[in-house]
Amino acid sequence: MIHRIGFDAKRLFNNFTGLGNYSRTLLRNLSEYHPDEAYFLYTPKVKKTPQTQFFLDSPTFNVRTPGRSRLLWRSYGMTKDIMHDKLDLYHGLSHEIPMGLPATGIPSVVTIHDLIFRYYPEQYKWFDRRMYDHKFRFACENSDRIIAISESTKQDIMSFYDIPEEKIEVIYQSCHEGFMVEKTPNAKEEVRQRYGLPEDFLLYVGSLVGRKNLLGIVEALALLPADLQLPVVVVGQGAAYKKRVVARATALGVLDKLLFIKPQFAELPALYQQAQVFLYPSFYEGFGIPILEALFSETPVLTSNQSSLPEAAGPAATLVDPSDASAIAEGIRRLLTDT
Repeated sequence: MIHRIGFDAKRLFNNFTGLGNYSRTLLRNLSEYHPDEAYFLYTPKVKKTPQTQFFLDSPTFNVRTPGRSRLLWRSYGMTKDIMHDKLDLYHGLSHEIPMGLPATGIPSVVTIHDLIFRYYPEQYKWFDRRMYDHKFRFACENSDRIIAISESTKQDIMSFYDIPEEKIEVIYQSCHEGFMVEKTPNAKEEVRQRYGLPEDFLLYVGSLVGRKNLLGIVEALALLPADLQLPVVVVGQGAAYKKRVVARATALGVLDKLLFIKPQFAELPALYQQAQVFLYPSFYEGFGIPILEALFSETPVLTSNQSSLPEAAGPAATLVDPSDASAIAEGIRRLLTDT
């Protein structure tokens, strides 16, 4: 029997960091291991990129977009399309399900990645916080099952929304298979030359926001002896926080050690595989896919001992207090010197 399964694909087609990567990896894996099912992707718009083209070309996927207005379509108008497609199951891949879905009787699953806005409200506008809280709570209360991407997120769901534990299943994330394939020496060298990178460098991949703690890396870098102050290659966007980072690095005399680049997604494995250490001392993550990308690249990982990050890293990483620059510096020193 062929099952008709629908997915909220907004992030898949329009987000090219964590939530988008989760959606694309999950759907590619489903199509590989369960190719006989019928998959429906609902999205208000489609960005055609090398990462999304697979889903547009594959006959396994049926892409649905709004006929007219995109405003509020995901929350309300999409229910009519879902009923028309006669789904057997709907999966909200990023925190929400349509408001009218429970009344249709169609079973639903929602993936909750994190509740960052509850921990860092200052990073969100008041209206956005209220909207997120309403959507997240509705999805948790009205879906048939909840997927939490870590035990940490599961505990947050239970704590903030009073959801019974038996309704929540922890299913860890994976990462793109490109990080599981070793690049040739020529491919690595080509990427390094393209961005003018030295042979030895540290790597940071993530949005440039306070929570992810690039400032802590800068503070730690200044504490290291000169021979261990390797350049930090920074891959990520965020103009306001970047200004703070640059100002602090200038004050500490290490600005020349920061190399900001904008590589293509396909170039990331070659960067990970050449880095001496991957740095990810975030204060809070729902999971932390970049840690997996580094581990599959066989690159030593330094990350935080907080929230979900010890889960994502497992036993093969160095865990530090992200608020302690000296601890970050000591972790870097150990990873660079202890074979």
